[in-house]
Amino acid sequence: MKIGLYFGSFNPIHTGHLIIASYAQQHTPLEQVWLVVSPQNPLKPAAGLLNEYHRFYLTQLAVEGDEKRLKAVDIEFRLPKPSYTVNTLAWLEEKYPEHEFAILMGSDGFANITRWKNYEHLLKHYAIYIYTRPGFEIKNMHNAKTRVIDAPLLDISATRIREMIKKGLSIRYLVPEKVREEIEANNYYK
Repeated sequence: MKIGLYFGSFNPIHTGHLIIASYAQQHTPLEQVWLVVSPQNPLKPAAGLLNEYHRFYLTQLAVEGDEKRLKAVDIEFRLPKPSYTVNTLAWLEEKYPEHEFAILMGSDGFANITRWKNYEHLLKHYAIYIYTRPGFEIKNMHNAKTRVIDAPLLDISATRIREMIKKGLSIRYLVPEKVREEIEANNYYK
């Protein structure tokens, strides 16, 4: 099976993430998209991150009922921190040799690909599906197996959602309803 790996902190997961994952699954050869909840991105500060298990549970709630297409996975929880994509892919290939893995990422992330650990290996061995983000034009494909997808984008950010929660504003419609209910019930991000 061809599986797209959509890595993220998902702090919290929101409708924008789900639209991109769903679009990629429906408009590319990817048969399934796994939302890989990263305990900690090595290029981002850990401060302000909700506990990884809470973020994973929120991601599970977000894809509930659609697991044949989209799947929340916690594979990086079992790997050394910080999480490096190249290590995660090596572990996945060993654990699931029957699958073919690809990376799903935004053009903002791809603009920083040369900062990733062993990025040359990633570019040489994996297909990369890139959705364009405003302000991050793809200028150099690095001779990688890339495919740019025109996924619909919503101007939603997890940072903005966290700020809204702190201000007591509603996040209804920005996140799936079950996610909103769980965040409110547990006073996350306050």
